[in-house]
Amino acid sequence: MDKVRRILVYVCKDRAAPQRAQFVQSVTGHFSDCGDDEVQMNCSLERNQFILYRAEEGRGTPLKRPAFCPIKHLSVTEAAAIPLDVQQRGVDVGVAILLQTANQRVLLTRRAKELRIFPNVWVPPGGHLEPDETLLDAGLRELKEETGLRLKPEEVSPKILGLWESVYPPMLSRGLPQRHHIVVYMLLLSSLSHLQLQASLSPSPAEVSGCLWADSRLVRAVVSSVDGEDTEVRLDGLPSSISVSQVSTDGALSDSTLPLTVLVSRAPASGPDVERVSTGTKFALELWLRSLETPDP
Repeated sequence: MDKVRRILVYVCKDRAAPQRAQFVQSVTGHFSDCGDDEVQMNCSLERNQFILYRAEEGRGTPLKRPAFCPIKHLSVTEAAAIPLDVQQRGVDVGVAILLQTANQRVLLTRRAKELRIFPNVWVPPGGHLEPDETLLDAGLRELKEETGLRLKPEEVSPKILGLWESVYPPMLSRGLPQRHHIVVYMLLLSSLSHLQLQASLSPSPAEVSGCLWADSRLVRAVVSSVDGEDTEVRLDGLPSSISVSQVSTDGALSDSTLPLTVLVSRAPASGPDVERVSTGTKFALELWLRSLETPDP
């Protein structure tokens, strides 16, 4: 039994009453007519239920799963092998914050290596939605808890960039699904530069082992490294190492560098995971690049 009541995903189709999404059900696939890995959705948060319903083409928010999504490829036999307590979990809701600075950089954090899920992987700050929170409240709370940055709702301009269907482990070749989330990637625009925000960074070492402020050139290289594909990575003349802040066990920050090759690494199909930018984060960063090209009026 969970200590805290969890906010779960509900799906609403063909004007029927919302139904709780099942753990072994692909939410993206539920709304996809032709097995597509991306659909246009609307979402709402009502009475602690996160409800998803189909939007008209071009008028919603993209919901995407990777082509290798474990739930998508789960056989009946494999689904039956998942422990009953896991099968009964439902689909959780997460909120991740893409914090864009005044000089157009976004904050990425490396998850602590001791974490059970996606350790040592680079992601935006984020976490679970809690009862009676708004999506923005949850994002700002997680941002403060993980990075020490305290932003007020009136100080940011929030916008939902996209929804990502996240499963852990991320590939069936690495084990049966243990966690299933819909992650809401929310863009927040700050009026401060990354140097001004850096001065207020105070990450939690239990959750974060490194921080970096990525500009659009670095982001383009990261998103060109498509997980599950063998496409060419576009480095665009970037230096071989990137400036990052390392977080010590007592929370102190120190300047360091990280090989660029780490940030353009792909998710391995088998064996232990590697330090990399998560697949869902690449999806969100690609949407961020598009937002820079076509800003809201």
